[in-house]
Amino acid sequence: MAGSIFGDIFSVATWGESHGKGLGVVVDGCPAGVPLTEVDVQRYLDRRKPGETKYSTPRKEGDKVEILSGVFEGKTTGTPISMIVLNTSQKSRDYSEIASYYRPGHADYTFDEKYGFRDYRGGGRSSGRETIGRVAGGAVASKILAELGIEICSYVKSIGDIEIDPGKMKLEDIEKSPLRMPDLEASERAEEFLADQMKNHDSAGGVIECVISGVPAGIGDPVFGKLDAALAQAVMSIGAVKGVEIGSGFAAAQRSGSENNDEFCIDKDGKVSKKTNFAGGILGGISDGSPIVLRAAFKPTPSIFTEQGTVNQSGEEVKVQIKGRHDPIIVPRAVVVVEAMAALTLVDRMFVGMSSRMDRIARFYNSSTAQKNYDKL
Repeated sequence: MAGSIFGDIFSVATWGESHGKGLGVVVDGCPAGVPLTEVDVQRYLDRRKPGETKYSTPRKEGDKVEILSGVFEGKTTGTPISMIVLNTSQKSRDYSEIASYYRPGHADYTFDEKYGFRDYRGGGRSSGRETIGRVAGGAVASKILAELGIEICSYVKSIGDIEIDPGKMKLEDIEKSPLRMPDLEASERAEEFLADQMKNHDSAGGVIECVISGVPAGIGDPVFGKLDAALAQAVMSIGAVKGVEIGSGFAAAQRSGSENNDEFCIDKDGKVSKKTNFAGGILGGISDGSPIVLRAAFKPTPSIFTEQGTVNQSGEEVKVQIKGRHDPIIVPRAVVVVEAMAALTLVDRMFVGMSSRMDRIARFYNSSTAQKNYDKL
């Protein structure tokens, strides 16, 4: 299977299936000397682990990570970092009948068409558990960003048609809300909505907002390597994401240029800044120094107990009710996944961009000759 490796210089290769022995990731291109322990990675994995609230699958997994290579005495060595999480609570028998038909909203049919074979136990590689490798790799990327003073904050912006009120947002409330909404009033309304959905054997979707602060201007390339394009591709690769927008996003199509343009100004430190941030921190595919703002729209969980029509492998139309353990909404657990993909993308693009200017290369290698030659230009 192609497509399990992400990144050019800082890269991750994820592996494993939902009901296999385990899942993991190999992180390559990480510099030596980054402080890293299993506790650092576990902190991120705990945010996506199942069974933590009544709004996630009851599947109980500790999701305990083990670092197999690439770290010595609490710091990265510069060699590949291999991490593994063992599966401990598989119930593959819950999925045995799925082998004979295609679940609505799932990748069963497309997997069969592409490979002529599929792992029907919980979706195999198309399962949400595949994101374990992404999150573990994203934890490493986030440690690198922290060393550079860059922070990523993600949260649930909306569930169904219930949206947070920016005036009532408190970032400290994100982890107080079982739905990871920074507006506790909106969270309560969303919980009532989800209770009704669960009673009706249905599910819900939502939107996650991700804000990256401290990114310097100049990251990204102006044509096919645009930073916003890279972020969109990374976040769209998450299984349930159906849409991504940067800054004002689709709302920009309804505005005039005078309404949507960000006017430049000089800030109190004498640096170029912007009065607004409708661009979401990216202009011409390159970061402009403002916070990067992106949003991802997640579809409702397709595994629902409500009876649905489908087709079996014999070409017959049948009615099915999905069994097994499933999230009524995956959005709260996906917050850290969006964060991880944003971190992986940003670190890789920053590493790629390190060779964009000769003066910086000269400074890095302490080359006085190269620096003098550049200064003459």
